[in-house]
Amino acid sequence: MKFLYIAEIVGKPGIWSVKTMMPFLKKEFNPDFTVMNVNSATGGNGIGKQHAGYLHKLGGNVLTAGSSVFLKKDLCANIEKTPYVIRPANLAETSPGKGFIIRHTGKTSGGGAGEAAVISLAGTFAPSRLHAENPFACFSRIIGDIRKKTPFILVDIHALMTAEKRAFFYHAEGKVSAVIGSGGKVQTTDGEILPGGTAVITDAGRTGSLVSVGGSSPAPKIFEYLTGIPDWTKDCWKNPAVQGVCVTTDRAGKAVDIQAFTRKPEDFSFSPGITEEEKAPEQPDAGYGIE
Repeated sequence: MKFLYIAEIVGKPGIWSVKTMMPFLKKEFNPDFTVMNVNSATGGNGIGKQHAGYLHKLGGNVLTAGSSVFLKKDLCANIEKTPYVIRPANLAETSPGKGFIIRHTGKTSGGGAGEAAVISLAGTFAPSRLHAENPFACFSRIIGDIRKKTPFILVDIHALMTAEKRAFFYHAEGKVSAVIGSGGKVQTTDGEILPGGTAVITDAGRTGSLVSVGGSSPAPKIFEYLTGIPDWTKDCWKNPAVQGVCVTTDRAGKAVDIQAFTRKPEDFSFSPGITEEEKAPEQPDAGYGIE
């Protein structure tokens, strides 16, 4: 089994990057199952229904989201109609949607056949509005039943504390194929396979602008830190790229390879331009009064 994980998609530049490079990524990695983190896909915060459907059509078998999963009302109200979008499993049972999904892979690349599972979890250090349960306890409660159905399991843990993610890696070791950390939007270089056969990485990074603050324009963020006044996230189009992780397992669901990657348009045989329709106009930095 080969999982392709697309790191957190940020705004229009992130969606454009997926649209532009996904055909080449599929050719390069030949995945059996593709997971996309869409926590920041719409306007840099959350995921809207239309964007969810579009990214699903672009090849995302399952879309995960963390702390911002319910920020867009159109998806929140229709999440039951978009079963390929999953919210953190450790939210309240009364929360709309589901926290994990088991789907048929459709094809295999030689590492096993059948179904694959994806679990989404939110870390304990997250916005209080989520009211999330302890992810460790939630995982322990649900993993047994999931393992009865498939050994091919990927966990996306959206958390801000490195120590929490690292501790969770060992908690899940031997029980799942991979644990991919998200939330930091900065790719780490610590990808490894634990002795129990679980591939792990602290953060898969982001999909969108690499010359930015977490995929967003730097000026509004600087303004926030200088003044303490919250400002809307604005798209940044400098140096767009797709970051992510490819995990290969054996037929028993044990990881045998993990590869973190960063791909830019110029890495392929062409370098497409960004049309005016795709690019939203950026606010000039001077408008923030920052010297």
